[in-house]
Amino acid sequence: MDGLIGFPQAIESVFPQTQVQLCIVHMIRASLNYVTWKDRKQVVADLKPIYKAATADEAERQLSGFEEKWKSRYPAISRLWREHWERVIPFFAFSEEVRKIVYTTNAVESLHMSLRKIIKTRGSFPTEEAAFKLLYLALARVVAKWETVQHWKQMLNYLDTMSSDRIRKLAACGKTQTHSKLTSGMSRSSPESARRLSGG
Repeated sequence: MDGLIGFPQAIESVFPQTQVQLCIVHMIRASLNYVTWKDRKQVVADLKPIYKAATADEAERQLSGFEEKWKSRYPAISRLWREHWERVIPFFAFSEEVRKIVYTTNAVESLHMSLRKIIKTRGSFPTEEAAFKLLYLALARVVAKWETVQHWKQMLNYLDTMSSDRIRKLAACGKTQTHSKLTSGMSRSSPESARRLSGG
């Protein structure tokens, strides 16, 4: 997830078993907020060995090296990484292929942007069900354009191995609740709408 203040704590309070991984791209962007334009390229290059390290221990050694080089000019950067270190390092437990999927939230942000665009053009909705139906249709259009994420099969195997029971339980619960809300909301509009949107 990104670096919004309080967001990790909010997620963990609702889902205690959640493993929070901060977006590395957001960490880099946040670091560059402290850097002059002429140093940006070198700072980015020096941060790379941290998140490209093979292990969390190696990453910490690289962070110490970065700190030694830049602490006199940009002490806030190493402080930023150390303050968030426990939520930076979880992805080092993954294989290299899986890391390429989880180290950034860009895919999720793209989805959120698509949904926000749909909502923004409407302004207001007569009911909650009306908004829910519009989001459902928007998701259907977005999903139709999705391409297979590189290394997704490895990620799927990892998730199935490490958290299969939790995933299946949540998927079954979410599917039941979504179907119930869709059909109950749409049946008040028209039976044809409910059949069309539910795939019937």
